[in-house]
Amino acid sequence: MRLAFLGTPDFAVPTLAALIEAGHEVACVYSQPPAPRGRGQTLSPSPVHAFAESHGLAVRTPASLRAEEEAAAFASLALDAAVVVAFGQILDRAILEAPRLGCYNLHASLLPRWRGAAPIQRAIMAGDTVTGAQVMRMDEGLDTGAVLASASTRIDALDTSGDLAARLATMGASLMVEAMDQVSRGDAVLTPQPDEGATYARKIKPREARILWDRSAERVDRQIRGLSPFPGAWFEAPGARGPVRVKALLSRVEDGEGEDGAVLDDELLIACGSGAVRVLKAQREGRAAAGAADFLRGFAIAAGAQLS
Repeated sequence: MRLAFLGTPDFAVPTLAALIEAGHEVACVYSQPPAPRGRGQTLSPSPVHAFAESHGLAVRTPASLRAEEEAAAFASLALDAAVVVAFGQILDRAILEAPRLGCYNLHASLLPRWRGAAPIQRAIMAGDTVTGAQVMRMDEGLDTGAVLASASTRIDALDTSGDLAARLATMGASLMVEAMDQVSRGDAVLTPQPDEGATYARKIKPREARILWDRSAERVDRQIRGLSPFPGAWFEAPGARGPVRVKALLSRVEDGEGEDGAVLDDELLIACGSGAVRVLKAQREGRAAAGAADFLRGFAIAAGAQLS
């Protein structure tokens, strides 16, 4: 089919690659405009933008598709369908109705649970044990369209949002190719989403990243893993020149008792409101992420220390 692809982050790249491999004609790729990235905050294209250009595809990066001229340019592509993966913009009716066979979105949850911007993070933070990827035909609601393809996966005890995103991106790419085959043949079965069980995965706010040690170990562990690698759940540890911010990037729940935030041993076991969390991977400001043993060799946090 003749397709447009709309996507921005790394999560979307496997789907674009799979559609190209499957032989679809990608008439145009839409992505968010180049943005400051990295330590130098250099203006850089998104991962999808860079991948598309490396494959000789036309790329457009409008700040919004709501403008009349952008909608007209999209319609002029004469598309069979459009594929949307983590694009970062709400599409209005003019865009949704332009492709002959509709617009199809890959969403990283089992709808109607976790509609919205951060389904992977929210699933881990809520303690879900199963999630998945689904392809839906888009409508004007927020992730409310009918579903035509679905795959599920377990959320294991040491899964971070980064781990889960990588797994779902791979699953979702295959799922989208299957879905587009069905759409092209005209035999796709669209199943409306139930109203029961709908939840909203709101965008992660900066204030949610600070670890509060008076919470249960289970909740702290899910926060750490759900916000890893980005934005990273953090705490402050005592340093020679004052408090030092440390990101906790991987953890597990263990037995342990003590004052909230007390370091219980020399291997980053930290007391919580109930139980304790073992930090397995951490990152100090300005340094690379490291396993706990390597991290502690560069920045000791000894038993008896008190974390804020």
